[in-house]
Amino acid sequence: MRKDRQKAEDLRKKGKSYKTISRKLGIPVSTLSDWFRRLDWSITIRNQLAEKSSFSSPEKLQLIMAANKKRWSEWRKEYENQAVIDYPNLKNNPLFIAGLMLYWGEGTKRGHSMRLSNSEPEMIKVFYSFLKLVGISEEKIFVSLLLYPDLIDNVQKNFWSKAVGIPLSQFKKSITIIGRHPTRRLSYGVCTIQVYSNGLKIKIMKWIEMCRNNLLTEFNSNIA
Repeated sequence: MRKDRQKAEDLRKKGKSYKTISRKLGIPVSTLSDWFRRLDWSITIRNQLAEKSSFSSPEKLQLIMAANKKRWSEWRKEYENQAVIDYPNLKNNPLFIAGLMLYWGEGTKRGHSMRLSNSEPEMIKVFYSFLKLVGISEEKIFVSLLLYPDLIDNVQKNFWSKAVGIPLSQFKKSITIIGRHPTRRLSYGVCTIQVYSNGLKIKIMKWIEMCRNNLLTEFNSNIA
C-alpha cells in the first residue's frame, strides 16, 4: 500500500473530508474517492459529514427544507389531481358517497393514516366496503377493538369479523378499558378500522371537498 494512501485512510477514519485530506496530503479528491467511496466505513463517514454540514449551515438547512416542502406539495398535488380525474366515475355510486360522508363525520382528519371508529357494525361494514371500492386491498386494512373487561376478546373479534366481513388475520391487539358507568356499556365494544395510506387520505379529503361543494351548489340553487 502506498504510504500516502495509508495516511489518507487514517485521516478518513478520523472523520476528515476528501477536501481536507487533499489539502493535507496533496492527493487529488478524485483519487481519494476511488480509494474509499465503496468502503462501508467511509460511506458512513460521508453521511455523517453531510448531515453535520447541513445542520451547521442555516442556509443549507433552509434549502433542504424548501426542497422537501416542494416535493411534498408536488406529491400531494398528484394525488389531488388523480382524485379529480376519478371523481366523475365514482360520484353516482351510493357506496362511494356513503363512505365519504362517514369519513367526513367520523374519520380522523390529522396525521397520515386513516381511522374511523364506531360501535355500529353496519357503519364499519359500509366503510370497509368503501375502502375496497376505491382500490384498497384487504391486507392493507386493519381493525382493532376497544373493549370493557367483561367482554371476551376472541368472542368479540369473531363477531366483528363476521359482521364486517374482514378476516381475523387483519385484527390488531385489542385495548381493554374500565368504563365509568357500570351498566351503560356497548355490547360489542368499539371497532376502529384503519388504513396506512397518506395518498388515499389526500384523495378522500379532496373527494369530500368536491362532494361538499356539489351539495352546497345544489342546495343554493334550490333555495334560489
